[in-house]
Amino acid sequence: MGKERTIEIMDTTLRDGEQTSGVSFMPHEKLMIARALLQDLNVDRIEVASARVSEGEMEAVKSITRWASQNSKLDRIEVLGFVDETKSVDWIVESGCKCMNLLCKGSRKHCEGQLHKTLEEHVSDIRRTIDYAKSKGVSVNLYLEDWSGGMKDSPDYVFGLMDKLSDMPIERIMLPDTLGILNPIKLSGFMKQMVERYPKCRFDFHAHNDYDLAISNVLAAVTAGCQGIHTSVNGLGERAGNAPLASVQAVLKDHLHVHTHIDESRLGEVSRLVESYSGIAIPPNKPITGESVFTQVAGVHADGDNKAGLYQNALLPERFGRKREYALGKNSGKANILRNLEELGLELSPEQTKRVTERIIELGDKKELVTQEDLPYIVSDVLKHGAPEEHVKLLSYVVTTAYGLKPLASVRLEVNGETYEESAKGDGQFDAFVRAIRHIYKNRLGRSFPWLTNYTVSIPPGGRTDALVQTVITWNWNDRILRTRGLDADQTEAAIKSTIKMLNLLEDENKNN
Repeated sequence: MGKERTIEIMDTTLRDGEQTSGVSFMPHEKLMIARALLQDLNVDRIEVASARVSEGEMEAVKSITRWASQNSKLDRIEVLGFVDETKSVDWIVESGCKCMNLLCKGSRKHCEGQLHKTLEEHVSDIRRTIDYAKSKGVSVNLYLEDWSGGMKDSPDYVFGLMDKLSDMPIERIMLPDTLGILNPIKLSGFMKQMVERYPKCRFDFHAHNDYDLAISNVLAAVTAGCQGIHTSVNGLGERAGNAPLASVQAVLKDHLHVHTHIDESRLGEVSRLVESYSGIAIPPNKPITGESVFTQVAGVHADGDNKAGLYQNALLPERFGRKREYALGKNSGKANILRNLEELGLELSPEQTKRVTERIIELGDKKELVTQEDLPYIVSDVLKHGAPEEHVKLLSYVVTTAYGLKPLASVRLEVNGETYEESAKGDGQFDAFVRAIRHIYKNRLGRSFPWLTNYTVSIPPGGRTDALVQTVITWNWNDRILRTRGLDADQTEAAIKSTIKMLNLLEDENKNN
């Protein structure tokens, strides 16, 4: 059996990823991301900037190279440079970097249309820049910008460029699908031509995701003989972005059975770090790193997992520092509930589980997202503080607010089979509601009404804006303390539920006395 093939990963989050619309990393953020990529993920190489962009970029690169030098990682830092003879090289040398990714024109269209030069003139310029770089101790990788367009429309230009530069000291030839125009079939053919025609060259492939084919093209490139792949964290990059690092890692390992040096268990946390610094949210369904991708929603899936792992594939969440979750909602079913209760160490009777399930389905019908963090609140709400009988029912209510006016509540309440309606103003929505209820009890029923003494609001851990709200209200009634809680996505609704539970407790006591 032959030695396992190893694919080199070059991540360009800090260069091409920063070309995402609206993304600009601060120097200290670039340093933190660079450290995470090299130290935590063990990416082979990182491209951290473009030369000559700004003083801020120089500061960022210097901080990265200083840290890299102190940690024996300087040879893994790269900066994009241009065919400008000395300028980019001098900038890179000043930054402390030792490797330049030289951007040349990989298609006749770009060479003639942008530079207004012939192939021979462009080659002469490239040679002078490489010679100068070597004289300064800077190694060179060569980008063939618009290589995909060149192979499609002017392959003679691409081969002419390669033939004329074959004797130069170039470490890697980097082949970008600059405009994301290739599909796996086309790419495979083009890459094979390059590999077969230039067997001594080491080729990288740089994908763009304009047709959502970046990962498919990566697979095709590696299959065709490419030795290195360019990625970005979360797929950041120009226009539709680059090949996402996490997906590239999974595809290379699981589909092609090739080796990388990536520590995939750290992919999740690095992804979150870049999300935080970039301000670009990770879609919940993003493969590997999305919040929901290891969450089973249907109860039948949880049941199948419980019995025989029937709904699991090679993408086990533990590989990526994640865990499998079972969503709670209207499609959950008993199996999902039991899995979540088990993880929390909660044991319920079949009847209790049924009641909790019914409450979760009720919340799911309101399109509320219910998570495991919400579950203890729901259990407490349903079991500990639920009224055994509904003597008091809230039939309907309307709360209105208007600028400059006190909130107004209109309430329709059923008490022991009789219906009552009242309206009242208050200092807030809930205060108006309570005043309307108090009117019913004092004026219509001739009964005392408890006084509110404490009101607390909390949400489950995590700080989600769509989290359930738990409202706990303390009441004083005839020198006794009553404490009830309500649970809902809306704070006022949660407080109202807590109030209705309190009224049912009072009715229970009246019935028993």
